[in-house]
Amino acid sequence: MDIALLLKAAILGIVEGLTEFLPISSTGHLIILGDLLDYNDETSKVFKIVIQLAAILAVCWDYRERLTKMVIGLPGDAPSQRFAAMLFVGFLPAAVLGFMFHSTIKALLFNPITVATALIVGGFVILYVEKRAYHPRVNSVDEMRWPDALKVGFAQAVAMIPGTSRSGATIMGGMIFGLSRKTAAEFSFFLAIPTMFAATAYDLYKNWALLHASDLPVFAVGFIASFLAAMWAVKSFIRFISNHTFVVFAWYRIVFGVIVLLTAYTGAVSWSHP
Repeated sequence: MDIALLLKAAILGIVEGLTEFLPISSTGHLIILGDLLDYNDETSKVFKIVIQLAAILAVCWDYRERLTKMVIGLPGDAPSQRFAAMLFVGFLPAAVLGFMFHSTIKALLFNPITVATALIVGGFVILYVEKRAYHPRVNSVDEMRWPDALKVGFAQAVAMIPGTSRSGATIMGGMIFGLSRKTAAEFSFFLAIPTMFAATAYDLYKNWALLHASDLPVFAVGFIASFLAAMWAVKSFIRFISNHTFVVFAWYRIVFGVIVLLTAYTGAVSWSHP
């Protein structure tokens, strides 16, 4: 087995796990890093699906008590039914729009230049949201109503543009629509579960022919690295936002995006283009 390839798998897995639930775009980081590591062939498409699945499974594990309670309570427990309905409503916009435009977006926008531009724009959006007067009216996920979930769902759909960040769009959208910082983050985590499971299943279906037994060691390394990194990141993120704003993530996005664009403009890095 190629040790260099296993190392690339570990690096990409860690990056996916660390960035999936932060407002800095995991997909964008994977596109840019895949370009730098020269791991952007056909097999890498399935690999990225696998490590994204690992990240969402880490969230399922972290929130297993809440999720188990919801599933068990679905037949007759009103709060569980309402919570499941919120997730379904929030999931719908991305599901419908993703089904319609998924292939087109991947073909035209999945490149480092688009990602860098979206990172910068998203960074300024975060700065704008944080500068606004902030008076949340919804202070827990249980207080949300279906219009809140639907609005966050449309915000999530914007994240189909790589570099936007699914978590960033849902958290910032939630804050704009009146959710508290922690509520927006937690609903973003929960909403990621049906969204990413659906996206993973669809991508696996589309790329099934690319699966090969010889790639299992590489996939396993990436999966484990992503799972462990995501578990740490989710817990750390919730602790962080209890006492901090998202401004640091905004400036990270802007600086990172500018560096990518500068390296492209100067020719220091030969980034791929659509």
